[in-house]
Amino acid sequence: MFLVCIKEGYMKKKISKFYNSFIDFVKYNRQFCSYVVLSFLCTLYIRIYTTGSIWVSASVIDLASILIIGSFGFFYKPQKQFNYFFIMLLLLDVVCIVNAVYYDFYSSFASFSLLTALGQVGEVGDAVFAKMNILHFVYLLAPIFFFIVNRHLTNRDYFNFVAKFENSKSLLKRVLLYGVFFLGLGATMLSATAFSRLAKQWNREYIVNKFGIIVYQINDLVNTLRPKITSMFGYDVALKDFTDYYAENTIKKSNNEYTDIFKGKNVIFVHMESMTDFLMKTNINGVEITPNINKLASEGMFFSNFYPQISVGTSSDTEFTLTSSLMPATNGTVFVSYYNRNYVTIPKLFSEQGYYTFSMHGNKASMWNRRVMHPSLGYRDFYSSTSYDIDETVGLGLSDKSFFRQSINILENIEENNNNYMGTVITLSNHTPFANDDKFEQIDLTKSVKVYNEETGKYEVVKRDYLENTILGDYIRSGHYADEAMGEFISYVKNSDKFDNTIFVFYGDHDPKISLKDFNYYYNYNPETDEVLTAEDEGYVPYDYYDNELNKKTPLIIWSKNEKFEKQIDYYMGMIDVMPTIGNMFGIYNKYALGNDIFEIKDDNVIAFPNGNFLTNKVYYYNSKEEYKAININEVLSDEYISNAKNKADKLIDISNDIIVYDLIGVTSDERNKK
Repeated sequence: MFLVCIKEGYMKKKISKFYNSFIDFVKYNRQFCSYVVLSFLCTLYIRIYTTGSIWVSASVIDLASILIIGSFGFFYKPQKQFNYFFIMLLLLDVVCIVNAVYYDFYSSFASFSLLTALGQVGEVGDAVFAKMNILHFVYLLAPIFFFIVNRHLTNRDYFNFVAKFENSKSLLKRVLLYGVFFLGLGATMLSATAFSRLAKQWNREYIVNKFGIIVYQINDLVNTLRPKITSMFGYDVALKDFTDYYAENTIKKSNNEYTDIFKGKNVIFVHMESMTDFLMKTNINGVEITPNINKLASEGMFFSNFYPQISVGTSSDTEFTLTSSLMPATNGTVFVSYYNRNYVTIPKLFSEQGYYTFSMHGNKASMWNRRVMHPSLGYRDFYSSTSYDIDETVGLGLSDKSFFRQSINILENIEENNNNYMGTVITLSNHTPFANDDKFEQIDLTKSVKVYNEETGKYEVVKRDYLENTILGDYIRSGHYADEAMGEFISYVKNSDKFDNTIFVFYGDHDPKISLKDFNYYYNYNPETDEVLTAEDEGYVPYDYYDNELNKKTPLIIWSKNEKFEKQIDYYMGMIDVMPTIGNMFGIYNKYALGNDIFEIKDDNVIAFPNGNFLTNKVYYYNSKEEYKAININEVLSDEYISNAKNKADKLIDISNDIIVYDLIGVTSDERNKK
């Protein structure tokens, strides 16, 4: 008992000493403590605002990062510390604001690698500004409050008072030690898998949720510099993995009923901006949103479960993945950061067969660095905005209707002067922010419903706004316009005496980046009550994260004016599978393709996404939460099945990224040439 009392007394003294020490620290370092609290609140809010998640590990690591960065402020005297802390706080606010806006626009976090693509801001400025709201600028309250605290302390002669107690070296060491302690504490909360993902920087959301926004941004900076750093130290590890992968996974030429069916024919790929399967299935008040594209799907070969595999490069990622059968880069974008690599692409392979290759886009050639990247992909000529009369604009640039009208003349000239050609036509009008342009058909997006009027005792027809003045409503009108433009183009092709030997491949490049909340509103709006149904209400349509991800599929249609295929293919496939599948039809082959000829798939096709998620015909796997949902809710999937599919997806991402970062195709080609 005596010993217990001694121990209790000892512990009380220790706690009391620590408490008094802490109070003294706060008393004599109020400015620093204000900086810490305000910075921590910013890091907490950015995670809540974007991912809606509050991971303890991220909070602890963010606090550690703030303490470590803040510790260097003690190099300065109390009166001068304000400048350092204010600048650090302001930098953090800029990081938070940029990431908040970027997340709303791209559903991802910003990267230092995109600083080289700042020119894109001017191109998509309207779209970015349309996404901005007051919540993006809440962070600015932090430096304002910090300034107020500083003024208050200055007016009370606080800094002269604490100067006599100041011991800068001691405080620096003390705060730095606290920072290291919390960093270690946060690290103990994480698994080896988490650190592996941090190194790879695949899933930005996962890293922010686990490690916090500050570590994410620092790690991103390191990864941004990685290509330059690694180039100085060689490619040994990556080259070995690359060699081993292709030794174990030999890419064989396909031999099926579709092999060479289009050999010798011309081909035009039509890149349909933000066109989705959702629009194809949507009917508003009796109006079919995409009747022309739907007709193409019924006449042609329609791949009904086709998924883009994009990262932060959106449209440019699709262009790269479709032509190369590689994944987008996990850090930055290929078009901006890795344009000088060697890739085996569809345009290059057609060029080897004597085809004239070209691309067309009604926007500036500088957008997504296409002026440089399209020749790198193998396009001989790129017809950009300078090749067109910008006589009518919709959204970001030349309207699709004018673009197609003018493109016809170019296409006919190409056909007259070339025996064979392969080209890509890129549309623009259906790009976010889907401005409700006066050139759009004003589809009625309201809902009319009979409502009982208690005052009159009669039922009255009431018109609800429903999708009017919503982002989704604007997208529907924009998609309808894009479909009209496509209809005019196809009508011309059908009636032309040209293009008889041409195959058209239509594909949607990515989803419209509309939130889960907006789609939930679409599916569960109740016009009778003018409210959104909840899970407890009758008629509620469940729509969760997995439903939203599966809703991101886009059309892929192979069509010809002289042939009716009238075939629907329901295999699950990704953008990475386009080259092997369609290449086989034209007799071209890429031995470095990471996708599959979909007609050669005997079992599951694993569709990997750059964030580590994957999809098969049985499951959608959510990498950030390490959980999944079966496509067939009644099917029980084994741990082995999930593990095998995950390993395959991870390997695809790793190998593809190594090929891009280390220029492995170019390296191996150079070595062969030397031999």
